[in-house]
Amino acid sequence: MFFQKDIETMPREELKKLQLEKLKYIAKYCYDNVALYKRKFDEAGFDPSKIKTLSDIQYIPYTTKADFRDNYPFGMFAVPVKDVVRLHASSGTTGKPTVVGYTKNDIDMWSDCMARLVVAAGASDEDIVQISFGYGLFTGALGLHYGLEKIGATVVPCSSGNTEKQVMLMKDFGTTALVSTPSYALRIGEVAQEMGVSRDELKLRLGLFGSEGCTAEMRKQVEDYLGVMATDNYGMSELIGPGVSGECTYRNGMHFNEDHFLPEIINPETGEVLPEGEKGELVITTLSKEALPVLRYRTKDITSLTYEKCECGRTHCRMAKPTGRSDDMLKIRGVNVFPSQIESVIMNIPQIAPHYQLVVTRAGTSDRLEVKCELVDAAVLESLGALSNLQKTIHHNLQTVLGIDTKVTLVEPKSLERFQGKAKRVIDLRNQ
Repeated sequence: MFFQKDIETMPREELKKLQLEKLKYIAKYCYDNVALYKRKFDEAGFDPSKIKTLSDIQYIPYTTKADFRDNYPFGMFAVPVKDVVRLHASSGTTGKPTVVGYTKNDIDMWSDCMARLVVAAGASDEDIVQISFGYGLFTGALGLHYGLEKIGATVVPCSSGNTEKQVMLMKDFGTTALVSTPSYALRIGEVAQEMGVSRDELKLRLGLFGSEGCTAEMRKQVEDYLGVMATDNYGMSELIGPGVSGECTYRNGMHFNEDHFLPEIINPETGEVLPEGEKGELVITTLSKEALPVLRYRTKDITSLTYEKCECGRTHCRMAKPTGRSDDMLKIRGVNVFPSQIESVIMNIPQIAPHYQLVVTRAGTSDRLEVKCELVDAAVLESLGALSNLQKTIHHNLQTVLGIDTKVTLVEPKSLERFQGKAKRVIDLRNQ
């Protein structure tokens, strides 16, 4: 079953014509309505009315995460805030969130995109779907929620946490599909075993996973634990949230919603556009968004694209699972964490020296982040009260900025390694 077969199986030449028409419109729309793009275009000497072919996109300047940071909170919006019906946000590199907005039409388009992808993955109106993403400013939960409701599925908005209750509801409700991060799906499987609930007692058959990477090995573990077919979907808040691309039941790459998102692959160091099939940094232009249109957004994700027709019949291009990122971002329990975020917290605490170390480990199926902070004055170690208060302060500040729980360890002055060259702040022990 296709959700929008006429679009999803459109011949590529027709799809390219549609993309070109939309690219011409969105480039002019951005120039006319977003001060950032007017400035970028003028500085580059680029006239959006001169776009004649899809390849002319190469003359449009890139958009980066820094643009969102510099225009916080609403500076990149193309419509007045009164026309925005929803705001979401994700953590930014300086502790300020990346704010994204949606008009009513944006929400409808987002729901369509997500509906297509969940149908492609095998979901239907017969499914009872448990959403175990955290609800709130995070785009993941509501993105899937609206798409699943659109196809007529029964949605159980559990949010994340309280895992024993998650298992109980799965069993009692007859949940057939699970939305979560792959790592939390593993945790659910572990807790089910601890509770004495075998996978045969559950009716789960489909996993709609996202928000973090999923290796083939992790996918197999999830499938073994829960008895599901695990599928991946891709997106990010700056673009829309989930709904950019996702796997079909053949699981041979993630289908792009190419009528709404135009992808390119570039060399992350030179910015040069790479030929079809080559691996590089994914760059995406939104073709349909009203509140927050984004041109040539550098995602930092390393992947490749194929334009061959899929066995499922869909003609939109497919992206390979990202193999990494072109910067130093960490992914902890589905949350993007930048060392610079942590540094900004530490630098604002007088008792802490400008030296720190991040240790990432995995306990069972859950990632753990330890932040080692070096004291300026060893005398703090002599007062348990002062030490505890300082530790609590750092812990609270980190949680506020990162949105996740961390372990904070205070160490003696001058005990952390110094560097003559580039500092190595991160010790990732997850694969050891």
